[in-house]
Amino acid sequence: MSGTDYGGDGPSSSVFCCLKRKPRSLSPGTEHVVISRNRVAPLNAASKKCPVSGSKVSSLKNHLGGTVAIDTLHQKQRQSGICTNNVCMGSTMLNDAMKHPQAHRPKGDVLAGAKDFFDQYYASLKSLNSERHKKRWAEVKEDITKTGTYDLALEELTFGVKTAWRNAPRCIGRIQWSKLKVMDARHVSTPRGMFEAICAHLEYGTNNGNIRSTITVFPQRRARREDFRVWNNQLILYAGYRQPDGSVIGDPANVEFTEICETLGWHGKGGKFDVLPLVLSAAGNDPEVFDIPEKIVFEVKLKHPNYPWFEELGLKWFAFPGVSKMLLDCGGIEFPAIPFNGWYMGTEVGARNLCDAARYNMTEKVATKLGLNTKTVSSLWRDRALVEVNVAVLHSFQAAGVTIFDHHTASESFMQHLQNEQRLRGGCPADWVWVVPPMSGSQTEVFHQEMMVYKLKPSYEYQEDAWAAHSWKDKALEQKYLKVQQKRLAKSQDSAVAGHVNCVILYATETGRSERFARRLCQTFKRAFTTEVVCMEDTDVNELKQQDLILVVTSTFGNGDGPENGEPFAKSLEKLKQSKNKGTEVGDNIVDNGRPLKSIRYGVFGLGSRAYPHFCAFGHFLDSLLGDLGGQKILETGEGDELSGQEQSFKTWAQRAFKASLKAFDVDLDVTNLAGDLSNNDDTWTADRFRIAKHPDKNEGDLFTALGKISNKTVVPCKVLESKQLQSSTSPRQTILVRLGTNAVTAMKYCPGDHVAIFPSNPPEMVNAILSRLHDAPPDGQIMRIEMMQEETTAPDSTKKWVSWDKLPACSLRTAFTRYLDVTTPPTQDFLKTLSTLADRNQDKDRLDLLTTNSSAYEEWRDTKNPTILEVLEEFPSLRVPTSLLVTQLPFLKQRYYSISSSHDANPKEVHATVAVLKYTTEAGVEREGVCSGWLNRQKVGEVIPCAIRAAPNFRLPEDKTLPVMMVGPGTGVAPFRSFWQQREVDMAKGPAPTNGNRRGWGDMRLYFGCRSSSQDHVYDSELAAMKTQNVLADYYVALSREPDKPKMYVQNMMQQQAKDVYNTMVNAGGHIYICGDITMAEDVKQTLERILAEHGKLTPEAARDYIRQLRSDKRYHEDIFGVGQKKTKADNRSPAKTN
Repeated sequence: MSGTDYGGDGPSSSVFCCLKRKPRSLSPGTEHVVISRNRVAPLNAASKKCPVSGSKVSSLKNHLGGTVAIDTLHQKQRQSGICTNNVCMGSTMLNDAMKHPQAHRPKGDVLAGAKDFFDQYYASLKSLNSERHKKRWAEVKEDITKTGTYDLALEELTFGVKTAWRNAPRCIGRIQWSKLKVMDARHVSTPRGMFEAICAHLEYGTNNGNIRSTITVFPQRRARREDFRVWNNQLILYAGYRQPDGSVIGDPANVEFTEICETLGWHGKGGKFDVLPLVLSAAGNDPEVFDIPEKIVFEVKLKHPNYPWFEELGLKWFAFPGVSKMLLDCGGIEFPAIPFNGWYMGTEVGARNLCDAARYNMTEKVATKLGLNTKTVSSLWRDRALVEVNVAVLHSFQAAGVTIFDHHTASESFMQHLQNEQRLRGGCPADWVWVVPPMSGSQTEVFHQEMMVYKLKPSYEYQEDAWAAHSWKDKALEQKYLKVQQKRLAKSQDSAVAGHVNCVILYATETGRSERFARRLCQTFKRAFTTEVVCMEDTDVNELKQQDLILVVTSTFGNGDGPENGEPFAKSLEKLKQSKNKGTEVGDNIVDNGRPLKSIRYGVFGLGSRAYPHFCAFGHFLDSLLGDLGGQKILETGEGDELSGQEQSFKTWAQRAFKASLKAFDVDLDVTNLAGDLSNNDDTWTADRFRIAKHPDKNEGDLFTALGKISNKTVVPCKVLESKQLQSSTSPRQTILVRLGTNAVTAMKYCPGDHVAIFPSNPPEMVNAILSRLHDAPPDGQIMRIEMMQEETTAPDSTKKWVSWDKLPACSLRTAFTRYLDVTTPPTQDFLKTLSTLADRNQDKDRLDLLTTNSSAYEEWRDTKNPTILEVLEEFPSLRVPTSLLVTQLPFLKQRYYSISSSHDANPKEVHATVAVLKYTTEAGVEREGVCSGWLNRQKVGEVIPCAIRAAPNFRLPEDKTLPVMMVGPGTGVAPFRSFWQQREVDMAKGPAPTNGNRRGWGDMRLYFGCRSSSQDHVYDSELAAMKTQNVLADYYVALSREPDKPKMYVQNMMQQQAKDVYNTMVNAGGHIYICGDITMAEDVKQTLERILAEHGKLTPEAARDYIRQLRSDKRYHEDIFGVGQKKTKADNRSPAKTN
């Protein structure tokens, strides 16, 4: 039986009545009125009366079976509804018109109600108009005439409360109406007496879990005496504690009542599931507070039959759904205190209490645990998580022996009740909006059944909250109450202001870190504002003007480019910027005086690595665009360096951004505990915070799925088809062409210029050495689960429990170090600070403390030794490092990106990469090898490796194929240009030469390539010669920097020799320039181009620089730049792998 709280506060289900499910309501501003569940009519249509009023016969159709029932019972309604001729209010939860009047009834009204009731009562006994009936009516009429009221006999009261349940239109569980147990407490005169009666009710109704439908009736309303009231909306409620920052611990639906209880002297523990006391008032006297004995509160801890982690969420719910806010209107008499209960329908707990956003809001947490894609609503993650929560509720209640039924069974029972009532009474009042369950509605028969809403007597009625209606006797207590209400009103006003501030947090990410930061930021901002997190690729810039506050969290990679899922958003902003000065239309909106975002505040946080050029450039680019479009920046753009304190930088910026936003929107909020949400996700290691447990699964999960979740990519298994050495056997260096089979899966489709992500493994000998140093490692091969101690802060106490830390996939320790964790990157100062606490020798501790606190000493140590985690353990031998520290604090092993060296059109089932095998010697004399390039070089044909594609939309061939293309790529910088010439070869074979206006034929493709020696390093020499012979390439030029008996020549020198052609391509022919290589080369090439422009175009140096900037702006100057690594000596090769 689905209950609902007749008080309209939210879900408090009971079989007794279904007033808890929130109805569907019309969107604000809509101009339609619902006249049936399948039809709508405009408000300006011809006025029609409610289809029930004035109608003697109404037909109701079942759209599944096609049956039609004629309802005649509605003719007996004595009370009109709240709808008007033009407006249906059936979708409202509770309004003033629904609340029962507090004033005493006139004698005439009491007489009319009594007459109707006794006619019903004696008709049920088949004694209508009998002598007994006439005699009893005469007695009642005399009492009313003398006193204005009368008393019901117990059997009459019993008939009344049962019939009231039978008449309740919002209850799905009424088939049990005749089995209601009545406990007569009309003799009670004190709050203590009320408390004892309610305790007896709780004990009887709970019945060790075998719930019995029960009602307790306290004294009726009488003249010259104020009411008896139960102040609780439900007998059992969980407290809701409002925090200084506006968040709530516990049940947000009960915050106001919790504050009233505290005003009356009650002190809660501050937990999520603290049972509130009973607050009772008798005969209008001030209320008294009574703690409910723990032994009579039956609570069910929630578990899931298939997911062990569900229990770790620490959820529970009470078994007894006792509604206590309603008033009984029976025979003209009003009973303001009549607590009653049925039993739960599962969705009332699972869908409403636990998953409603305004309640415990568990949907996203459960979805995350399930591994669902929460980035887009179209994945239906909310629905899938909701189902699993409801499965857990039903399973747990049933396992505990507590009465509960699912919504499908409830629907079936209600349909049977409808049939019974149609046969016995000629109809049944039913509110479709409330009867249909809150999940899977269309899968239940009640969804397809037409219903009619009307009011019959006896009935259960809403009434004003007891504290709002109470007249205080103790003036000191009244002042306390008023103070709480004033404080609450002020909070509400601030919340109302803040609640109207729409804040959107936009993120763009390659690895998922920006998204994680954005979601943590949301936890803080939603305390004050209406906040949502959206990926940039899902954002329509035309809708930005509907926002009040925009926060941007984004990473940068390569040559200052944005992540793949951020580029479309940036382009849309650029288009908007270009349009603003022209007064043109953008989408359906007219640009507003060149400043379309002038009413918006914004802030930006950029993530990046200072090892790469153009640090946080994409974040600064978006900052500039938003400002140019009129946005008002609330604080300076934040920067987080991956190599140094990114986490702390984000926390500092986030707190400043929140305070700046509160100031900007004039919201008064206590921010003393602001770090709470930002620190809740803090994974800083301490000895008692993390542990390793045995995972119940015996097998590791799918590697490619796990890597995809970590990297936020679609990772695909690709087979090595060939690994070909491109350099001469006499060369001390190695460059390989790796051909990978993709099976033509959609996720591996790419364009020339895109990148392939390759997920490497760490060397097995290093992994073995690390494992041998760990004193507390789990058995080899055992699947482990990382657990974190989670502390729930309460006042004055706190509770702790172990919960799964699911950032690392379920795997063995060996797999973790081999496939998931980065063991070669030098540890950060923060990591060393943790290690210093574990050193047993003072010498080791002192050295680690120095490296932690002295940045110069740390950088010298890092750059000289470039130490792996294994070498750190060897350098500081007294360290006894717990396994949990390494698996939770080491960064993830990143995928390496390589420019794709093939055309998908030419090789639809393959992707090629040109990889320089990195080998170098550190300043300390230690020989090293690139993690990914060395691993790839060891892979045999047939090996399967994880791969993904990353688009590079800013490094694509021009759409106009008549334009010339100049490519500059020394060493493995030639990699993307192989995809270019392969694509040109395919295009030329497909059809006629292109034309564009006066330009006809294929635009020239020229390559400037550089290497050391023609006999050792000229990779793709035969392929280049063939491309020139076939006129795919107009020409190519090779600069040799170590050719015997010849002066050193670099690509920029070769370009200077061909300055006339270079100038013609740049200026006269409108060509595109592509540069691929390291940052030093790219800067040298740019300076050379500026000199050529100055010499051949007669430009000043500044004008030449402006010309290059304009080429970038026009998308004719393209760069694919490698990052700069740590200091190395004797570097034998440079790898084009991009890891930012």
